[in-house]
Amino acid sequence: MPICTNCSHPTPYLYTVYNTANNLRLEQCTQCHEFADPYVEHDTLTLILDLMLLKRNVYRHLLFNRGSGVRRIGHSEPHQSTPHSTIPGGHENKLRVPSANEEKAESARTKARWTHILKLGTALIIVDAFIRWTHLGVSQPFDPSQLGITSWNRAAIESFIRTLVGCFIETIAFHAGVTLACFILLKSLNWVRQWRKSGVSNDANTLSGVQQEFRYSHVPLTLLYSSLTKLFLLFLLSIWRPDAPSESARPLPPEYNVTSLFSNPVIIGAFEILDEDNLDREWIVRNVLGGMAAGFGLRVVLDCHPAFTTMVVLVGWAVKTTVAKLVSEWVMAGIDERMAGEIWLAYSIP
Repeated sequence: MPICTNCSHPTPYLYTVYNTANNLRLEQCTQCHEFADPYVEHDTLTLILDLMLLKRNVYRHLLFNRGSGVRRIGHSEPHQSTPHSTIPGGHENKLRVPSANEEKAESARTKARWTHILKLGTALIIVDAFIRWTHLGVSQPFDPSQLGITSWNRAAIESFIRTLVGCFIETIAFHAGVTLACFILLKSLNWVRQWRKSGVSNDANTLSGVQQEFRYSHVPLTLLYSSLTKLFLLFLLSIWRPDAPSESARPLPPEYNVTSLFSNPVIIGAFEILDEDNLDREWIVRNVLGGMAAGFGLRVVLDCHPAFTTMVVLVGWAVKTTVAKLVSEWVMAGIDERMAGEIWLAYSIP
């Protein structure tokens, strides 16, 4: 059953279609009296932008309401197809099936969800591999003696394939670690709930709409959605790198010197920390922003305390780092063993 994107209360319908696909009315939530899911009217670009801005409601729309929640009135053909949902990789919206076919419908939704995970995951892994490949500088210089329309030679392609395989293995390890941690966490919370409220914990009224509709296939999909912000910023940094300081650049006049303007050593130290030579922007985006985004997404899909989702992310990081140590030597072939491990691990955390 779909849920309200504002209060997560279960609702049978998100919108009603009259006669034509363009004639629809949004349904109100019976609990908060807001529109149950305004995102059914939004286009794909709006959804992607809200995902990058880490808005809770768009997570609930994409994870729990896609492909469901439509009611049709006034159609002459009862089995007429419904309009496509405006979400990335959208699937057809379908009428809520009768209770006798709920298991079959749930199986179809789960299959569609895993298909979307494979498609989205493949695309994001390729983007992540390209970003890491360009940053690590494993491509070989162009050989003028080779005639062709591209500077990619055999060594460069091989290094990219190694990076792609390494990213794929690490992503699988991270998702497996997070999913296992979520399984242990939810089982533990359920046991605590049963212990505190014996005989009542299994009642649906004690669970939120998110908890009632949660499936473990939501975990990898949430992690993929949460990585969009990180990968978008990293992709921009890989294309538009900061210009290297020119040796012929003239020094600033004394009156514009930072030291003369701010003689306080604390302020001078702060400026030095923000200097390009000392601040690794790619590392900050991948580790700090990526970790925060993953924790926020898990906070939405698990509907539990942020401290628990932080522990889940840390478990995933630990598993991924362990796997990264095993694959770093193979991926960074041709580089010193100790240096290869340090370079690859520095950018292996999600």
